Amino acid sequence: MEPLITVRQSKGKTAAVSTAAGVPLHRQLFLVLHDEIDRGVIAPGDALPTEQTLCEQFGVSRITVRRALADLADQGYIERRQGVGSFVRDHGRAEQSPTGRSYLDELRQTQFETEVVVVELDTRRPPAVVAEALGAGDLLHIVRVRRQRRTGEPLMVTDAWLPAELADTFTESALRRTPLYELLSDAGITVEWVRHEITAEIAGPRNAQLLDTTIGAPLLRVNRLAFVAGAPHHQLSVLLSPNRSRVLLSQSVDELDAAFGLTIAHDVRRDSR
Repeated sequence: MEPLITVRQSKGKTAAVSTAAGVPLHRQLFLVLHDEIDRGVIAPGDALPTEQTLCEQFGVSRITVRRALADLADQGYIERRQGVGSFVRDHGRAEQSPTGRSYLDELRQTQFETEVVVVELDTRRPPAVVAEALGAGDLLHIVRVRRQRRTGEPLMVTDAWLPAELADTFTESALRRTPLYELLSDAGITVEWVRHEITAEIAGPRNAQLLDTTIGAPLLRVNRLAFVAGAPHHQLSVLLSPNRSRVLLSQSVDELDAAFGLTIAHDVRRDSR
């Protein structure tokens, strides 16, 4: 019988996950505790249940519990005190950028804290959905993995399709040391606006390996279609694991009132009769 993990939720409901989800049990337990801490169910300064209690409550081994607690400690959610227990830290949340920091400032900070591995770099015919968006023949294709510089943990996979004539500019060495937006600027390309699309998918074998997760694990995909001189110019797709990353959207009150920049599209099956 496979282990079953349950977690308290509001209004008396419970959520359950199991090995059928394709996610290791220690990661599931990490997510359960991570969620309860983020929602304030377990407040800063509170002690977590003992390792033995967690083993009994969730039906998992002590090794599983210790791995989950180690991950929480590594990410600053808890403090483990030898011989005493684990306590929730007041880690805060980075939901808003500090005052005065622009989107480009955030990109530069990410560049400083991470390193890039170029996985693919070639010119090829794009898949139909990309060809339809960009209206071009062969395109420059770039796949990179961005890793946390200190730990080497993979944070995102970026998949870019650009005009083939940029191949001489977007070399492997340049892509390792310079952000994409800077290479575009150096090439004299000014992006006028970007359309974002956020979707969800499950990890196939290749992306599971690149993001160091399990096959079938949930992933977030952010597609960015960039426009130059009034026409689609390039597409950048960012693939993230929700275990490590979140997507944050910021809008002013006026933009929120007008639903500016945010549209929800429903791909529903229509009756053809």
